[in-house]
Amino acid sequence: MTLYCRNIMQDTMAEKTLARQGYHLVGSGAVKPCLWLNRSLRGGDQCYKNHFYGIASHRCVQMTPTLECNHLCLHCWRPIDDPLPAKEPTEPAELLEGILQGQQRFISGYGGSATTDPQRLVEARDPKHMAISLMGEPTLYPYLKEFIDLASRRGMTTFLVSNATRPDILAELRPTQLYLSLNAPNEEKYRQVCNPSGDLWPGILESLQLLKEHRCRSVIRMTLARGLNMENLADYARLIGDAEPDFVELKAYMHLGRSRTRLERTAMPQHSEIMALADTLAGLLGYRLEADVPLSRVALLSRGRIPRLIERERSSGGDWAIRRGEV
Repeated sequence: MTLYCRNIMQDTMAEKTLARQGYHLVGSGAVKPCLWLNRSLRGGDQCYKNHFYGIASHRCVQMTPTLECNHLCLHCWRPIDDPLPAKEPTEPAELLEGILQGQQRFISGYGGSATTDPQRLVEARDPKHMAISLMGEPTLYPYLKEFIDLASRRGMTTFLVSNATRPDILAELRPTQLYLSLNAPNEEKYRQVCNPSGDLWPGILESLQLLKEHRCRSVIRMTLARGLNMENLADYARLIGDAEPDFVELKAYMHLGRSRTRLERTAMPQHSEIMALADTLAGLLGYRLEADVPLSRVALLSRGRIPRLIERERSSGGDWAIRRGEV
């Protein structure tokens, strides 16, 4: 019996909830096909990562190596409130195989549908991107460096989304693109928005400092909720300016999932509000407004240092090299 099959048989309440919501449990981690993968396989539009960076949604694997998190963010729509059973971290090679098996099992369901785009289905069977962003805080997984390296050796790009609380781990990693979440302009607001499990703000400040020296593409991601964390842009700009990320994403909070028990629907800003904040923040940082996706209520700022579209070529060392061409 494969690791994938064994773990979908777990019967805890939390795991049943995750399974009902489409999560495929794989050892200590999970994989879940997103809405945009489904739309792309039907020949429709793709997610903002496609519009911003050229990532094909139907070739993207959305996963996490751990379900654990050291935050309980008000805006998080994942099922983070239910206690999860403690699990030993899965070895990276075993985890990667289980994740890819789970993705293929989901993809196989599109084979007999008349609405499936046949070319995209062929491409989906050969995934090229790993979004390590599904749930939990991935830097709590002790084999994250090895996992990213294994995915890279398979010819996959990797986007790692972290809450920035573990700078010592982040310093060792080299994903294709590193996202750090910054959802508050100061420690007081951070404690209100993110509900950290301890004194983690100093680690976030350290992570922001190391970002400017990191050897991969870098993004600061802000999830913004009306009446919660959309003020004090000058303080945001000071923190972001010190980090010197290649890009900044401003994303509207979406009133979905478990977040509906913590925030009102009125906390969901309109795209016009996000664009206004993006314009102001761009001016404070000296960045430029590069792109936006109204349906997802997200805007992208660029420092202008590297191209936003990711082009890949196989280097002799087995890693994906990022071409630094015209922006």
